[in-house]
Amino acid sequence: MATTTISIHRATVSLKLPAKVADFIAYGTGIVHAMTNNPAFPAPVPALSALSAALSELQAAETLALTKAKGTAAARNDKRAVVVSLLQQLRGYVQAVADATPENGATIIQSAAIAVRKTPVRTTRVFAVKPGAVSGAVKITATIAARRASYEWQYSTDGGKTWVSAPATLQAKTTVTGLPSGATAQFRFKTVTKTGEGDWSQAIGLLVK
Repeated sequence: MATTTISIHRATVSLKLPAKVADFIAYGTGIVHAMTNNPAFPAPVPALSALSAALSELQAAETLALTKAKGTAAARNDKRAVVVSLLQQLRGYVQAVADATPENGATIIQSAAIAVRKTPVRTTRVFAVKPGAVSGAVKITATIAARRASYEWQYSTDGGKTWVSAPATLQAKTTVTGLPSGATAQFRFKTVTKTGEGDWSQAIGLLVK
């Protein structure tokens, strides 16, 4: 099989804020501990001291809320909102640091005790051939030329001396059937767009099963 796929990923910060207040406080505290004196984060924004103070205030407010006294739950929720805002700001800072060295982005984010979500940024498919589902069949994919394009396909079973045309398609893929099993076939394609007709691609060979 001949194929090439190029994928570039960006490590993305994923804040997973627990619903329970006790777990939420532990989550925030863990981030503070992980980032304190962490060489990857020389000047956190906001300052870790501000986040630590907000967590302490939330802990005190939660203790009061557990008494069920009037107004304590609302006060606790206000304190939680402050911590959420600080964590969101910190997420932006950690993301910026990770983006500065993308090859180490995931490690940098994880060193802050924060989860990583890898998001595909670009996937480029190039010309490829592989065996089909039945004997004598070959699946072919090509680089997408444009939003609106047609694709012409050819194959050769005599080393490129003669070429046989397969049905054109409007998608950058096709399946050629009826090829002699055990033979080495070559495949090529060209595209036709509103700007004109392209050249035939370089041929790719495959042993037909």
